[in-house]
Amino acid sequence: MHAPPLFRDRPRSAQIVLGGLIPAAFGAACGLVLGVSATAYWAMQIIALIGGILAGLEHRDGWEGADRGLAGGAIFGTALLVAHAIAGTHAKVKLPGFEPALAVATAIIGMFAGALGGRLRRVLFEVPADERVEQAA
Repeated sequence: MHAPPLFRDRPRSAQIVLGGLIPAAFGAACGLVLGVSATAYWAMQIIALIGGILAGLEHRDGWEGADRGLAGGAIFGTALLVAHAIAGTHAKVKLPGFEPALAVATAIIGMFAGALGGRLRRVLFEVPADERVEQAA
């Protein structure tokens, strides 16, 4: 099994799409669904969580993954709230009294998801130090 390419090694255009546009677009889609179906909204939240973990796999460790997850989660949550406000529908899920707190919560959850992905990359794809010594010999 091969490790996914590192985010920092991707072209700048791919970084913009993967790190900014996709979280914004998916957040906006969640914001629209928020006024339609609670079940669909929660299903999309699970998909977003999995996406955050997978995005973390593009980083060397949990710290880098956490940085990406924090930014992606903040973009996702902000786009969700903006799209929901533009749609003008009644939320099918209870939102916090101070709605911007949702963007803060998605940023924190994204941070942990990205950290988990980065940690998984390190565990799954890094060659242990003793094996590197053997391979060099």
